[in-house]
Parts: sequence; structure tokens; C-alpha cells
Amino acid sequence: MEWTQFIIFIGSFVGLFFWNRSESRADIRHMETIISAIQTEMKDFHGRLEKQDMEFRMRFLAIEERRGK
Repeated sequence: MEWTQFIIFIGSFVGLFFWNRSESRADIRHMETIISAIQTEMKDFHGRLEKQDMEFRMRFLAIEERRGK
């Protein structure tokens, strides 16, 4: 009876270890997906910000040219 309990305990421990490992891997894959999406959004935001900055500078230059003439 004692050996049976010991074998069941070890089997449960090993099973829980591998289950925890697989859940950890799934969480890592999920976080990589989220980080990738964040990086893509940051690049898009930076591109839009550069575009707005260029438009502002062009308008400012146009105003300066009109004042200078």
C-alpha cells in the first residue's frame, strides 16, 4: 500500500510538472504575440507623427515665405 501511494504521488507530481511547463510555454507565445502587436503599433504611430511634423513644418515654411515677400 505504501508503494502504491508513493507511485501515485510521483506520477501526479510529474504530470503537474509537465502541465505547468506546457502552460508556461503557451503564456510565453501569447506574450510574444502581444509584444509584436505593440511594436507594430509603435511603428505606425511614429510614422504618423513624422507625417504630422512634416505637414506642420511645410505650413510654417509657407507662412514664413508669405511674410517675407
